[in-house]
Parts: sequence; C-alpha cells; structure tokens
Amino acid sequence: MARAPTILDVAARAGVSKSLVSLVMRGSPHVSDERRARVLEAARELGYRPNAMARSLVRQRTYVLGVVVSDLRNPFHCELIDVVEAAALAADYRALFTSGSRDAEREGIAIDTLLQLRVDGLILAGPVVDEQRIVEASREVPVVLLTRHTKAEGIDSVANHDFRGATMVVDHLVSLGHRRIAHIDGGRGAGAKRRRLGFLAAMRRHGLADEAVVVSGAYTEDSGAAGVERILAAGPPPTAVFAANDITAVGALHALEDRGLRVPEDVSLVGYDNTAIARLRHIDLTTVDQPKQEMADHAVRLLVERLDEGRTSTEHIVVDPTLVVRGSTGPVR
Repeated sequence: MARAPTILDVAARAGVSKSLVSLVMRGSPHVSDERRARVLEAARELGYRPNAMARSLVRQRTYVLGVVVSDLRNPFHCELIDVVEAAALAADYRALFTSGSRDAEREGIAIDTLLQLRVDGLILAGPVVDEQRIVEASREVPVVLLTRHTKAEGIDSVANHDFRGATMVVDHLVSLGHRRIAHIDGGRGAGAKRRRLGFLAAMRRHGLADEAVVVSGAYTEDSGAAGVERILAAGPPPTAVFAANDITAVGALHALEDRGLRVPEDVSLVGYDNTAIARLRHIDLTTVDQPKQEMADHAVRLLVERLDEGRTSTEHIVVDPTLVVRGSTGPVR
C-alpha cells in the first residue's frame, strides 16, 4: 500500500517550509496569495489531506474556538457569528458554533459537546446557564462571556454599556417631548437588567418616574407583541415604547399596528442592537448599536492571550454603545 503523503511532502513539492504549510492548512490569512496557491496546488497533486485529530494530539491543541450563541432566531446572534468567525480567522484560529436555543439545559449540553470536541477555548454569547456551570467549564478551557457581565474570577467578559444605552434612549425620547414612556424588558436575557435599570434611572433624572411603565418580556418577537397588549390594557397608551432589543421591537410594531396605532405618528418605538432588521426600509427602527466587530475582536483576543501568551489576570471590557436615530421615533403629536 502506498504511503500517505505528509506535510513534509507538501512542503517539498511546494518549495516552502513546513510551518508555512501548517499556516495554510489552518486557514491563516497571514500568507500571501501566491504562496497559498502554491501550497494548495502541491497538496492537491499529492492527494494530501491534513489529519486534524492527529495534529491536535501531537500539539495538544486544536486551534479551534467553540462558540455558543443563546438564540439563532435572534438576528443579533446571527450577526455575531459572522464577526466572531472573522476575528478567529484573523488570529489563526477556526470557530465552531452551536446554540442552546435560549434553554439552560440545552446550552449546558452544547458546552459539553464543544469540550468533548477538544476546543481550545469557549466564547459564550449571551448565555442563559447559571454562573456555576460557566465556572466549571472555565476549569477545562479559557472562557469569555460575550454580551453578559460576570464577576467570576478567571472568566473574561466583553459587553456593551447596557445601562448607558438605555439612558440614551430615554434622553432621545424626552428631547422629542415624550413623557409617558413604556419599556418592554428582556426578562432574564443578557444585559436586560441593566437596560431596565438604565431606563428607570433616566426617567427619574428627567422627573418622569411616575410616567415610567415597565412590563416583563424576553428577547423575542412574541414578547414584544404581548408587552404592547399588557401596556395598553394597563392604562392610557404611552407616546413611546422602548423595547429590550430589535426583534422585541418588531413584535411591538406589529401589535401597535394591529391596534390602529401608527409608528411614529401615534407612538414612537426604539429597539436595541442595531441589527440588519432595524435597517429595513419598512421598519426603519431607531435603536442602540452594540459595536459587534469590536466586541468580537476583544473576545477572541482575550482567549488568544490566555492560550498563546499565558495571561492569568481577569479582564472585563465594557464598550460604549451609540444611538442610531431612524424613522420610528418622532415628536409627540
């Protein structure tokens, strides 16, 4: 039986070093197009396929980062996948994604699966599992929380300033003359508590504490619609609604329209996350932007620093959000 070609054979055929072949096989962007083409052509001619399992056993590394996103139905998490993957590739790693579907038990299974696949580190985006489960995972590999805060030692985190983002929303609406403002919160979702506290603090600062209305919700379209129904059933309709995220705002928009209320003529509406859905012309949603690429870059960097540089200190990074004003908000009639 003929001997299977090795990485050394590919290097010899391409006239490059073994380390350069390794970079190409790992998909590193730090290789010129000419050299990459030469290596890939040599591999094709020889019929070489890298054995990832054998490579990981030899190096005790897979150069794969496991990523768990809490809800693939939320467009914000789908957009996170793109930017995290790009950040991982730029750092010479690959990313492997899975989801817990907003369920703590399923999220725990997703984490266990990635650990069994021997990923080098974990990024947990908006996790709903309890902190003890996260701490347990961090004893096996480095863990970074994305969009969720933590005080746990040894676990890094990256999030936007949810409290400040919510105050920006209230300041904008008050500047337009709104006083009775309702908030459909995100329940137990990542960042939801800080957004709710920021909303209430800003309403107090403007002397509008008695005008503030908060109803419980979740980061889903259905909760946005249900939130509007509860708000309208509780008393006079507000002149503005702040939804905990963009998809919640879409549900609220549909419910308002079903009740014959126009946005923004009758009710102004604000979301959070600045997803692609907010930019759709027929939605045109005022929203708070979380700088996704910046957050992804930080998350991957924090993992790589632990994996490649041996960093042991804990870092918690909070980035600044910005308000993006579109057509869903306007002056009080």
